[in-house]
Amino acid sequence: MDIRENMEEKYREALSTYLKEQTEQALYQGQKLSRKTIEHKVSPEEIINFHKGVLMDIFPETPGEVLHSLDFLLEVMMGYGIAYREHQSLRHQQQELKSEIEIAANVQHTLLETSIPDVDGLEIGAISVPARQMNGDYYHFVQDESECVGIGIADVIGKGIPAALCMSMIKYAMDSLPEHRHAPSSVLESLNRVVEHNVDPSMFITMFYGLYNPHNHIFSYASAGHEPGFYYEASTGTFKDLDAKGLLLGVDKKTKYRQYEKQVEPGDMIVLLSDGVTECRTSEGFIERETLVEYIHKNIHLSAQEIVNNIYKELEKLQHFQLRDDFTLIILKRDV
Repeated sequence: MDIRENMEEKYREALSTYLKEQTEQALYQGQKLSRKTIEHKVSPEEIINFHKGVLMDIFPETPGEVLHSLDFLLEVMMGYGIAYREHQSLRHQQQELKSEIEIAANVQHTLLETSIPDVDGLEIGAISVPARQMNGDYYHFVQDESECVGIGIADVIGKGIPAALCMSMIKYAMDSLPEHRHAPSSVLESLNRVVEHNVDPSMFITMFYGLYNPHNHIFSYASAGHEPGFYYEASTGTFKDLDAKGLLLGVDKKTKYRQYEKQVEPGDMIVLLSDGVTECRTSEGFIERETLVEYIHKNIHLSAQEIVNNIYKELEKLQHFQLRDDFTLIILKRDV
């Protein structure tokens, strides 16, 4: 007995039982049978044929009008059945796509994984949370032989798998740079040529790259159109924008980037972020940069990692736990 014959027999038994008993329990058998028909991909028109066949066997004297009405219903349900099968096919494709995206997200996480370096006299805290499965933000740490720490943070204008591929390319381009090319302006100029040559013209990447020297405590940095960070000056207890100007990566391969420097004193703090932090949207609109500064100031007595974790929790709560953009926040805090 094949599946269709088996399902027809089960339908016969269930319908016969219900017509005899007409109880809730007998009716419930129809619900269970419905799930089975879906599981075995039995179409709606096949079920009507089952019903008509069983009805004619149990009640041979069934009026012709009733049988004709079932023929009419069969015609109606044939269109429904086609739509149902298309729906099942789309569901199957959706499941396959979801599975592929999950695999891609895991691969992205593995490819872009970076470790926070251990630097004497410097605390580093970092958090990066995607709004969806694939992260359009990226951050990376590079520590050279002289113990200088390079910090890159980037954001692809575009989301999904193409953005993830761009980020992978950026990471491996950064890793392939020679030791003497870690000056922020040189890094961005090198990456800009890579992006301009390899990335579709419709996609652009903003990026900030900084280099912290633990020997003289100078933080040098450059920006390719990236969201400006903050600098906290412990001696005055004030926050200032970490302004740096530069063209987005991938626009013009001949672009030159200006390099800036900052002397980092004990207790000072560097805050780097993506626009998913400053463009946190609430019911009243985007939060102000001053609001973000207030949150950081409230947590300033904590470690760098605790600060970024707490800021993320605060802003996630403001958005009712529904991120609208990828969120990346990095803090470098020189020990007092």
